[in-house]
Amino acid sequence: MHARLYTEHHGWIESWLRRQIGCAYQAQDLSQDTFEQVLRSAPALQSGELREPRAFLVTVARRVLFNHWRRRDLERAYLEALAALGEEFAPSAEERAAVFQALEHIDAVLQSLPERARQVFVLSQLDGLSYPRIAQELGLSAITVRRAMKQALVAVVAAF
Repeated sequence: MHARLYTEHHGWIESWLRRQIGCAYQAQDLSQDTFEQVLRSAPALQSGELREPRAFLVTVARRVLFNHWRRRDLERAYLEALAALGEEFAPSAEERAAVFQALEHIDAVLQSLPERARQVFVLSQLDGLSYPRIAQELGLSAITVRRAMKQALVAVVAAF
């Protein structure tokens, strides 16, 4: 099933991705990532033929594309922050790679959290808001903010 899906639709999904991002090389990488995700979803394909293989592939490819854009935005924000520090504080290439890898890992952990916990974490850790201010901003009680922050912190700490 997987091999036939790949041979019959690989070129098509790669063309679709190329139209979405405008870069043939990235489209090749993302089409491979798409089929890697398809292989991971093997139980969904065990039941037999897909009625709409291209619709299925587009759904998977959109998720892959969204993750690609999120990683790109994260990397861009990190590089902008580094540029603001100046040359004398610039980390080595190895340090930058390690920090970026950690940021990607934290981002993945945050994406796995419920929306409320993610919002509370970002408002606290990135925007520097106090818990009472977060409660006011999100229309939550102070105890709910503390619980959401605990949930986020536990997830981030456990991931490392």
